[in-house]
Amino acid sequence: MGLVVLKFGGTSVSTVDKIGKTADQAIYEKKQGNRVIIVVSAMGKSTDKLVAMAEEISETPDKREMDMLLSTGEQITIALLAMTLKEKGHDAISLTGWQAGIETEAVHSNARIAEIDSSRIESALDLGQIVVVAGFQGFTSDGEITTLGRGGSDTTAVAIASALNAEKCAICTDVVGVFTTDPRYVKNAQKLEQITYDEMLELANLGAGVLHPRSVEYAKNFRIPLEVRASHEKEPGTMIKEDLTMENTKVVRGIAFEDQITRVTIHWKQKEAMRVSKVFTKLAENNIDVDIIIQGITGLGHGNLSFTIKTSALLATLAVLEESKELLQIEKLESEQELAKVSIVGSGMVSNPGVAAQMFEALTENNIPIKMISTSEIKVSTVVSARNMVEAAQALHDQFELDK
Repeated sequence: MGLVVLKFGGTSVSTVDKIGKTADQAIYEKKQGNRVIIVVSAMGKSTDKLVAMAEEISETPDKREMDMLLSTGEQITIALLAMTLKEKGHDAISLTGWQAGIETEAVHSNARIAEIDSSRIESALDLGQIVVVAGFQGFTSDGEITTLGRGGSDTTAVAIASALNAEKCAICTDVVGVFTTDPRYVKNAQKLEQITYDEMLELANLGAGVLHPRSVEYAKNFRIPLEVRASHEKEPGTMIKEDLTMENTKVVRGIAFEDQITRVTIHWKQKEAMRVSKVFTKLAENNIDVDIIIQGITGLGHGNLSFTIKTSALLATLAVLEESKELLQIEKLESEQELAKVSIVGSGMVSNPGVAAQMFEALTENNIPIKMISTSEIKVSTVVSARNMVEAAQALHDQFELDK
């Protein structure tokens, strides 16, 4: 008897009717002789509604209370799904994050899973129950409720799959698999049959919303085969694994893009006054994630440092830097909003020089100015104006012939 972990996103459980279809998927796996765990998100846009209500009260709601508030969304879903399974004649039990033994670090709103005590889940499975677990949430060693960040239900599912040595973990969503880029914006985007952990991790980190990056990290670290497939259809999805079983002829495998990017620039009167390490230490102490970084020195000896952040973190970032302005010897702070990041990803880029040149050529030919650049072995990212984001993604998709 195998163990199967299925994760269903908010759109897959947005109505009672869809919850019934989700229950049918679990029942199908149970009838195949498998033990079944289902991890679910909050229904539809319920998390967004909770966030909106909190923001009516405060522009910067207390993070502890936000975790308390947002964790209720998944609790509604698990109860309704367990009820549905029982009505369909199959014993089931719903478990919140803390009941499922998901312990996290003590960071509100974006915690990482520290360990999972799977004893209660295993006891329920031994009784023949279908176990329904609330995604996105956990608890600290001192009993505080935490959440894992948006998309954290993916992480919950893969972490549980690794903790219990599941044979399969399927992320069931509203798309039929992982595409070369977002098909809602770029014409002729193609579904990939397979993709490596590294490629998927880069795409997820760079804005592809199909999977939460931490879930891919877990899958890679514990070698959990991961499938992304449609929630209520039988079409095979995309397999994410270590090695591909067929020759990968495409140097670039996917295009990722995301907006709501802001560039922050710090100016110093003299390069000797630059306190680069202290800048990033201060930001890290306040859990502010920084992405692309560029350091420069002018011909007059002035120093500057630019980096990108999520626009939602701008107020917090400026507050931290203003508070430490004297310590960091900052002369002036600037920020530029309404930016986007567009990236190409492919493991074949390691052994194929000239890919970046092709990328820049395609953007130049389409009159898309590049504001910042970042590279790694299997990706190249550019920062462009948000108004050029979709046009840039389409141009790169065409340039690397990802529709073929």
